[in-house]
Amino acid sequence: MAEAEAMSFAWPWQYSFPPFFTLQPNGETRQKQLSAWCALALAYSRRHRLPAMTVREAQDIPLFANSRLQRKLPLESIQVVLEELRKNGNLEWLDKNKTSFLIMWRRPEEWGKLIYQWVLRNGLTNSVFTLYELASGDDTESEEFHGLDEAMLLRALQALQQEHKAEIITLDDGRGVKFF
Repeated sequence: MAEAEAMSFAWPWQYSFPPFFTLQPNGETRQKQLSAWCALALAYSRRHRLPAMTVREAQDIPLFANSRLQRKLPLESIQVVLEELRKNGNLEWLDKNKTSFLIMWRRPEEWGKLIYQWVLRNGLTNSVFTLYELASGDDTESEEFHGLDEAMLLRALQALQQEHKAEIITLDDGRGVKFF
């Protein structure tokens, strides 16, 4: 990620404070610090629309590596922050070894609601779409869910399927969804 792109993000004051990059031993202080890290991770993920990634990749993104201070949050501390996000329902581990993850700055049910509002607004019930059309099609360009990671899109559609508002279907060229 380009330095200029990282600089366009509004960093909280803690990000410029070197001790922020060392998890504090005091329980109360540590909890406040973890809350700040979680809020920062969610805001950064939302702004940059982070895809699924590995913990090792996360080490090198500006979120956990402040080049100005020449400080990085250690790998073990990144894992603590990620686990805290998971406990809060904002992260899903994608493998048993907890090496890759998806930060959910919006939960699947919330994405599903946004998608379904778009369907209703445009009179598209009883319509079938490919996943590509939903996430990357011209019709969704102005929607917040445009460009959504496929893994998260599927989770959102599964949430709609549980509410009987959609059905995920298999098409010749991949998966699709029919809205009710």
